[in-house]
Amino acid sequence: MVGGPTGTYVVPPGIHKIKHVIIIMQENRSFDSYFGTYPGAIGIPMHDGVPTVCVPNPKGKCVRPYHDKADINGGGPHGEVNAIADVNGGKMDGFVQQRDAASSTCKIADDPACGYGTPDVMGYHTAAEIPNYWAYARNYVLDDRMFEAVKSWSLPDHLYMVSAWSAKCRNRSPMSCVNDIVGPYGVETFARAVHEEVTTGTTSIDLAWTDITWLLYAYHVSWAYYVQKGTQPDCDNDSAETCAPVRQSYRTPGIWNPLPLFGDVQQDHQLKNIQPLVSYLRAAKAGTLPSVSWIVPSGSDSEHPPSSVHQGQAYVTALINAAMESPDWDSTAIFLSWDDWGGFYDNVVPPAVDMNGYGLRVPAIVISPYARKGFIDDQTLSSDAYLKFIEDDFLGGARLNPQTDGRPDPRPDVREDEPILGNLTEDFDFSQPPRPPMLLPTNPPTDSPSIPAFFVHRAPCLGCTSVPVPPAVPKKAKKKSSRPHAKPKG
Repeated sequence: MVGGPTGTYVVPPGIHKIKHVIIIMQENRSFDSYFGTYPGAIGIPMHDGVPTVCVPNPKGKCVRPYHDKADINGGGPHGEVNAIADVNGGKMDGFVQQRDAASSTCKIADDPACGYGTPDVMGYHTAAEIPNYWAYARNYVLDDRMFEAVKSWSLPDHLYMVSAWSAKCRNRSPMSCVNDIVGPYGVETFARAVHEEVTTGTTSIDLAWTDITWLLYAYHVSWAYYVQKGTQPDCDNDSAETCAPVRQSYRTPGIWNPLPLFGDVQQDHQLKNIQPLVSYLRAAKAGTLPSVSWIVPSGSDSEHPPSSVHQGQAYVTALINAAMESPDWDSTAIFLSWDDWGGFYDNVVPPAVDMNGYGLRVPAIVISPYARKGFIDDQTLSSDAYLKFIEDDFLGGARLNPQTDGRPDPRPDVREDEPILGNLTEDFDFSQPPRPPMLLPTNPPTDSPSIPAFFVHRAPCLGCTSVPVPPAVPKKAKKKSSRPHAKPKG
């Protein structure tokens, strides 16, 4: 057996009531762009409902955060250089300048990111545009200090999501890897390597460092990585705002499908665990969900600008409804988050943990029959907290630690053991009886002036079935309390 506990706390025994962890990772939204006006959260600084911050605009007057009803957004560049510039030494005022400077990378004339009106990086949505996300926050847990694992873009963020590191390796030896968060390899090169691996069993790229599936396999813990068929949500140039679409599926190129390139996944013969999204729906319906699941979207459902917010919410709602209607619901925890800030404004300065992070703040919600109702979690978190929860729940506290995991690599630190990192067990009340599911319609009303026509009357098919998933019929709501929403004590 490899691994061993390295934490200094006692894992609450109730955590083992969770037998199924589902991580749903969406794309490119800052916390303030979705929950900046959420009651009780650390949101946009306001006085009498008016934002008190105003971000410098090279083209004219400074820009204040504003209510953006548009279903399609442009966002801004989101590479490492842009993250550093947006934060600007803690001033949090580089967003408009970075967005304007990136306009030269636009290749699609009518893309919102390439417009010349009010820069929408300062726009924020409310429950009027994303009612389901706010409903999940009100009824479950909103994490309002969830930061990107790295101050960079989607590729290193997704590598961190499964391995707590992003690196570039010279060969198949884990010790040949060197730290790299700028974007190792790039989308096109990475995509070709994934395609080469899944079609021929060989590749020009080796992700040789250790990922969490190494420990899951050693402890006989089941896992699956579900990839929605469609197109990739991001660009080869991480600072670009638009690019030509690249196809993706569980067996074709895609940087959101990195696990086929990890040497330990190949060594353990676990490629079969990378599956199409329809496999998730089948497993949920049958009550055969694996212990650990990751779900990544295609471009159209990702919420990555310029994709539809409404369409992304519909897709996520369908995924959550499937889990809630599953026989596995009473033992499930869903962690919903967005991989990076997408260039959108956020007011909270990211704390530093090492040379790589943290990056800017992103939305995050915890959904479970054991989740505390209406709780706002102010702990400092990153996607490392998801790995920490998995390790504590299924692996006896074993960590991706080169000194204990039996597969040494030169990663700079053990991210799950960072003292600054909070513990997601605080978001649960394992003493309460499991709460019933809260099924939501996939297409709730919105004040957005226009939404994709296909989603006006139909639910998303998730890119995986010939027949769209029928919209769930919400249960009759209980009478709401007249008390204002507040953070529960304790």
